[in-house]
Amino acid sequence: MYPVHDVDAILLLALSLASKRRPAELVEIIAAADLLQGAIPSETKLSDSFYRLSEYGLICAQDGGYTLAPDAQQMMAGQRKKAEIPERIFGIKENLADYHLKDEHAIILLTVEQLAAAITEHQAAKKSGRSWLAPKPKPAEIDSKRPGTRKPFKSFAARRRKEG
Repeated sequence: MYPVHDVDAILLLALSLASKRRPAELVEIIAAADLLQGAIPSETKLSDSFYRLSEYGLICAQDGGYTLAPDAQQMMAGQRKKAEIPERIFGIKENLADYHLKDEHAIILLTVEQLAAAITEHQAAKKSGRSWLAPKPKPAEIDSKRPGTRKPFKSFAARRRKEG
């Protein structure tokens, strides 16, 4: 696939996050992209990316949503689980560069207005605190007196040195 854009890799990563159990709606894809990189790509870049990736058969429309095609699922399965987001994006871009068009596929045409409406809806949900893809807050301090926790093991020799 040539040329490969950053937004293509971000869209594939966001789709893999948003469509794990069922096809994702546009708002869910936008929320996943926002969660991944802290910013949402522009509407025109997203529209072009949907076009390119669907033309190559990597994403498809299904049941009113969007999901990864089998080839894209294989690309995503090959990623390291503990890799940081920039490393994952770089790996996806490498896979996209090596990918070749096999057949003709149905092209997904999304207008800038559709994407702008989805971005506005996501931002409104984010402001009201209803975004289901928002990262969960971590506890400020872990209580060491929880049940099931023990003191660290001290060897017999360490205790003798301390006493002697």
